[in-house]
Amino acid sequence: MKNAQSWTVSDIPEQTGKRVLITGANSGIGYQAARVLARKGAQVVLACRDLQRAERAATAIRAEIPAADVEIAIVDLASLASVRAFARAELARQRPLHVLVNNAGVMAPRRRRTTADGFELQFGVNALGHFALTALLFPAIEQAAAQASEPPRIVTVASIAHKGGRLAFDDLQSKRSYSPMAAYRQSKLADLVFALALARRLSTAHSPIMSIAAHPGVANTNLFRGSDRPAVERAARGMVGRLIGLFFNSDYAGALPTLFAATSDAAISGGYYGPRGLMEMRGERVGSARVARRACDVAAGDRLIEVCEKLTGVSLPV
Repeated sequence: MKNAQSWTVSDIPEQTGKRVLITGANSGIGYQAARVLARKGAQVVLACRDLQRAERAATAIRAEIPAADVEIAIVDLASLASVRAFARAELARQRPLHVLVNNAGVMAPRRRRTTADGFELQFGVNALGHFALTALLFPAIEQAAAQASEPPRIVTVASIAHKGGRLAFDDLQSKRSYSPMAAYRQSKLADLVFALALARRLSTAHSPIMSIAAHPGVANTNLFRGSDRPAVERAARGMVGRLIGLFFNSDYAGALPTLFAATSDAAISGGYYGPRGLMEMRGERVGSARVARRACDVAAGDRLIEVCEKLTGVSLPV
């Protein structure tokens, strides 16, 4: 067994026969993870909200890897109706899901925006959308658990920003006051709290399914640049993004912790992995990442799941 810090992409075992669904797979970390897993033989589902971008990503992967088994699924995590419709269609096909990567995200829109269901956009997409998707796809993951020799994995992409986050249970939707980064930090803390709480529940239920979290460090992706900002600010952030690419992580390097969590036999359920260089902000060495104390709060984890179930109307099966 490879330990985390000596792990490289070359250590990823053959993935033929595995079905992997990655949200936000048309760009950035999700796209890079999809490329690598397709090259390793997995059937990769690019779960995206924009059909044209998804098609461009699928075309690029097939051009690079002619034998790639890639399909497109349209799901908008900012709409619970879209998530439910996608899950219904997916389950109707009665196919096992071996790896679910909750990767898509929204980062720090300048003004408070809401989802189709009225949730603050970042909490709604990053936390609630992925919670609902995970819960609704659970039968397909359990099908994989019953049929496969290896345990299925639910990988949730968090962030080092979680360390500054706080779950404001009295104002999760940032209605009283909205700070772009505070809302982002809260949503990523929620992602990590959920991943750890889910791992505890799976363990208690003696389920072979694994819940694992990862973070990319500081990576130059579309998430960083943002699309709701003025052209001048987007240009400035693009320049900063290029500096991030030089001094911190590329989107490829940022995808390595996700790939480790999704494939390595050294990854454990309840683990949290990220880059090991420069205060966990960069590097291609992957290792256990630092977890803020509040992310390990068992009562907060249980409360978060209860709140997510109430807000989404979707019950977690464990």
